[in-house]
Amino acid sequence: RLIIASPNARTADDWTKLADGFSAVAEKLKPLNLRIGYHNHAAEFTAIDGKMPEDIFFDKASPDVFVQLDIGHCAHAGGDPAAYIKKFASRVLSVHVKDWVPATRGDIVGEGIVKWPEVLDACASASALQWYVTEEESNQFQALDGIDKDFKNFTKMLES
Repeated sequence: RLIIASPNARTADDWTKLADGFSAVAEKLKPLNLRIGYHNHAAEFTAIDGKMPEDIFFDKASPDVFVQLDIGHCAHAGGDPAAYIKKFASRVLSVHVKDWVPATRGDIVGEGIVKWPEVLDACASASALQWYVTEEESNQFQALDGIDKDFKNFTKMLES
């Protein structure tokens, strides 16, 4: 899997052209049994001309271009991660499992604004979902301590 994030797209036209480029690459990768996907950050959930860049991109891109939804970035920008997982259920191959804590800019699962029961329900029904990627990028922890906390919190949620 080839996963790309953070383009220099600023306008709706930029996002449309980006989708066309990804679609062309997806077609070239098919014979090699490879796929290309897009990883979001917060900017994809800030409207341009009344439409979300995430929607502009994936509405235009070939179905062969997959979604890697970063749950924390989506929530941080005011997006609804569960709604996006449901919308693109057949294209979401992986999710970045993290939260968004506005007061501390933290991202430990279960400590922020993400509505985890809804997100986990959406993930369970997403037909293409293959991976849950635990991610901690707040720089508030030493070494793997943040990942350990994330993983433990996430595991508890899955068990309940």
